Amino acid sequence: MPQPPARSVALLLNIAHALDHLFLLIFATAVVSIAAEFGFARWEDLMPYGVGAFAMFGLGSLPAGRLGDLWGRRPMMLVFFFGLGASALLASLTQNAWQLAAALTLLGSFSAIYHPVGIPMLVAGAAKPGATIGVNGLAGNLGLAAAALVTGVLVQWSGWRAAFAVPGLLCLVLGVVFARLVPAEQGSPAQRRARTAAVALSKAELARVLVVMTVASATAGLLFNLTTNGNGQLLRERLAGHVSDPASLGLLLAAVYAVGSLAQVVVGRLLDRVPLKRLQLTIVLCQAPLLAAAALAPGWWLYVALLGVMVLIFGAIPFTDAVIVRYVDDHMRSRVAGMRLTVSLGISSTAVWALGPLVKAAGFQALYLGMAGIALLTAVAVSVLPAEPRQPAPA
Repeated sequence: MPQPPARSVALLLNIAHALDHLFLLIFATAVVSIAAEFGFARWEDLMPYGVGAFAMFGLGSLPAGRLGDLWGRRPMMLVFFFGLGASALLASLTQNAWQLAAALTLLGSFSAIYHPVGIPMLVAGAAKPGATIGVNGLAGNLGLAAAALVTGVLVQWSGWRAAFAVPGLLCLVLGVVFARLVPAEQGSPAQRRARTAAVALSKAELARVLVVMTVASATAGLLFNLTTNGNGQLLRERLAGHVSDPASLGLLLAAVYAVGSLAQVVVGRLLDRVPLKRLQLTIVLCQAPLLAAAALAPGWWLYVALLGVMVLIFGAIPFTDAVIVRYVDDHMRSRVAGMRLTVSLGISSTAVWALGPLVKAAGFQALYLGMAGIALLTAVAVSVLPAEPRQPAPA
């Protein structure tokens, strides 16, 4: 049976999750400044150049997950730290939109490693996997909050290039710390065959769960990408006349993400006590009315509605990892996670490409009403999950 990681290792894995999300949001947060320097009249016209990062965030998950199981999770996490840091430094040196697009695509390739490798490494042997996933989700979304705040401050004080370079250097330092603290694995996860899934399903039931998980993850990923990449510009538009400087807008957005992130801790603890299907269905059904409210709300009412939206969107994130821990053995979790992420994130990455053109053509109101419809599709997918036993069988 795999043993839970030491506290120092768990801390580093949670910090890595924060960095993973931080790097993916730097471009969207600094896009106005980058567009101005590269000669674009509107930020919306530059947004499609960032799609490569999110496409590779999904497509790179499949080989990352396979290597995590077959080669080892520790060496893959070292590749994550050093590759992500180096690609961020490369992005800070780019001179035009196409160079930046290439650097962001490389950054997305390394960022793809974390979810299929880091999360299975973290939950291996966990006594309460739901709580562990919840804290890890909190760390990831605090990375979003840090991106909104730190990027806004660095852009205002030092320019957008510093927003990539400073976290890039930090990532390289953490890679060195990880290499020194984390001991070498005694065999790859694929070599361990002990049963570690909490609930046993037939092959047909497991296939059904994995299909539903992938569909729900894709629709939830669309909501996540559209909101996290568009919220900064939405606040800029709706709070015009109230707040305008990047640092203040970044602080407001960071507060939304910080509060929303706490929902993952609550949901993670509930996952150890409440049937997964019922809890997930309740959360996704509540998303649609709040997204519709955010579509229509002006000024500070928009800020209140956005807070509720992000609490529910962040609160839905732990479910996919909880499904994998509950139904899939540890020796193949990275591969299953990689396959799921390749499909779902590959689909949801289109949100980054479409965001700018959609907002330019129809505005944020139409975008958020469309997202309310996507939330209802997620609820339909979750509704066909099989029922689970009241008391999960012991691992």
